[in-house]
Amino acid sequence: MTAVGRATTRLDGPAKVRGAAPYAYEHDVEARAYLHAITSTVARGTVVTMDTAEAEAVDGVLTVLNAWTAPSLADTSDGEFTILQAPEVAFRGQIVGAVAAETPEAARHAASLVHVEYDEETHDTGFHVEHPAGIRPAQVNGGNDTETGEGDVDAAFAAGPAFVVDEFYSTPEEHNNPLEPHCVVAHWEPDDEVLTLYDSTQSAAGVADALAPVLGLDAGRIHVISPYVGGGFGSKGAPHAHNVLAALAAWRLPGRSIVLAVTRQQMFEFVGYRSPTVSHLRLGADADGRLVALVHDATVQTATVKEFAEQAAVPSRTMYAARNRRTSHRLVPLDVPIPFWMRAPGEAPGMFALEVAMDELAERTGIDPIELRVRNEPDVDPQSGKPWSSRRLVDCLRDGADWFGWAGRDPAPATRVEGRYLVGTGVASATYPHMYNTGSSASVRLLADDRYAVCTSAADIGTGALTALTLVAADALGVPPERIDMQIGDSALPAASVAGGSSGTVSWSSAIVAAAREFRVRHGDEPEIGATVTASTPENPALESVAAHSFGAHFAQVRVDRDTGEIRVSRMRSVFSVGRVVNPVTVRSQFLGGMTFGLSMALQEESIRDHRFGHVVTHDLASYHFPVNADIEDLDARWLDETDDAASPLGIRGAGEIGIVGSAAAVANAVWHATGVRVRQLPVHADDLLAALP
Repeated sequence: MTAVGRATTRLDGPAKVRGAAPYAYEHDVEARAYLHAITSTVARGTVVTMDTAEAEAVDGVLTVLNAWTAPSLADTSDGEFTILQAPEVAFRGQIVGAVAAETPEAARHAASLVHVEYDEETHDTGFHVEHPAGIRPAQVNGGNDTETGEGDVDAAFAAGPAFVVDEFYSTPEEHNNPLEPHCVVAHWEPDDEVLTLYDSTQSAAGVADALAPVLGLDAGRIHVISPYVGGGFGSKGAPHAHNVLAALAAWRLPGRSIVLAVTRQQMFEFVGYRSPTVSHLRLGADADGRLVALVHDATVQTATVKEFAEQAAVPSRTMYAARNRRTSHRLVPLDVPIPFWMRAPGEAPGMFALEVAMDELAERTGIDPIELRVRNEPDVDPQSGKPWSSRRLVDCLRDGADWFGWAGRDPAPATRVEGRYLVGTGVASATYPHMYNTGSSASVRLLADDRYAVCTSAADIGTGALTALTLVAADALGVPPERIDMQIGDSALPAASVAGGSSGTVSWSSAIVAAAREFRVRHGDEPEIGATVTASTPENPALESVAAHSFGAHFAQVRVDRDTGEIRVSRMRSVFSVGRVVNPVTVRSQFLGGMTFGLSMALQEESIRDHRFGHVVTHDLASYHFPVNADIEDLDARWLDETDDAASPLGIRGAGEIGIVGSAAAVANAVWHATGVRVRQLPVHADDLLAALP
């Protein structure tokens, strides 16, 4: 029996349960010194003075860094990394100083004693569609074009489609909150000129590559170690300002191990977040419900100090057949922190808009929402014209409908009452692009105990990647998984691409398979101890002639309290098409986690920014809401049995993020079906429903 496809519990589970798995803060390093960041209390202006006398007098304080005392950076072209080089402030929460001390308590207390005076300027943190500062970005996240168009949209709408949906849909600012906040331990060894970073990151090699020019070091002199990472959801996909701050302190205090643990409140300041989005959707359909025109114009927030453009309109380019379509993106630069990746950036907010709009079209045409989607199924990728490597969305919809019990659903809203609850059901489709990165490498080495060391700098951020890669390596080498010593999370190992874009396992496993095959070619079935081979992820020419995406369908049932408007997701079923599944245990966990993200996005998550002062006031786990166990009732996921040979050598596609895409729309659509109230902005509040409740 092959290892790939066999349900396998996480190999690192026992160490994590015992507390024996060292996360960034917990590595056994000598000469610790604790660093606490000082962040700006104005949203725009200049630091005029910084009185550090009281802080420096605190017992145990080692140094205080600010714009006048910090070491110089070699490259200041990146606005996120350029900290403590000048007194200007670009957003509330920007790092303007730091205190290093012998204990974390001393560092935090001393930081509170630093008195900062600002020359404050008028700031603007208010995001809205008609903002006069709006710009057209040159490109949006993922290297996608800012605008696309096919056919003649204006003529199609002028001709008068039988049915039209013309609405705005919005999602709020949201913040990544992995269980392990960002943390880095930095140690500078001046004799060797090596900077060692124990970092909580989704890409050890990526951290070294990104920081090298900023610090003026060769990437090989930055050693990043991250064997265990307590979640990331995208925010740890690249280094942030705190990594630079730790390096500056390490330079100032050579020989000390600088420990910087980002506080939960600071997680809302300088490590990224999901931009608020507004999507203007215009759908035109004929009498049979087939789309004749589709327009998706997305407006998203960015920062004045550095541009990041969330690609919210991109999913509408490929999702449904419409011979006339147009998509665009517009950025609003504000005096706010820099947005960054948050699980399924672009696809999550963009598909919420599209899938609620499709539900509205189903309502107006009188066509069942599943049937409407089936009628608009494209034969080829609408954007590229290429055939699909595999597109089984209809299978997901049909299978999910049977599993969920969709048949017999009354299409009329607000008709099903069970005691004090209004009950409704909703559906939404999901898609996520297949990403195959060739920039990864892996090595295979025979150890003395007849085991194989398989090494790559890949990151396991809690997804089960370590286990999945072990299964892949075992099959590739033709040995049981017990004979694989999988080593990851270290930039000294062969370089691996980021654990992001649902591309990690597919890209890293391809490198491992390539290395194993080359190992057998060179060394045969009876290699000598110490025999080693390193290989990279091979090119995949099959992808050049096809469009490769993962797909899925979400079904949600909600219960709305007729008196209070409280919404509970009582049941959720989702079916996915992701190619070959490496480990059913961990892929199901990923799907359920994504679905929980979608439920959270639909009903709870919302960062509230006080525009008077420019900061997020819901900056802790008490006031930033997301689901707890009591919110999750009956969730389940399954997947189609398939292999996508064009997608990758193992036939697998990404599975990490598709669970969130579309799931919020399924919940919002179910709320409409339960109450008759169409809510187009997230999260859905009880206040949105109260006026319509019986």
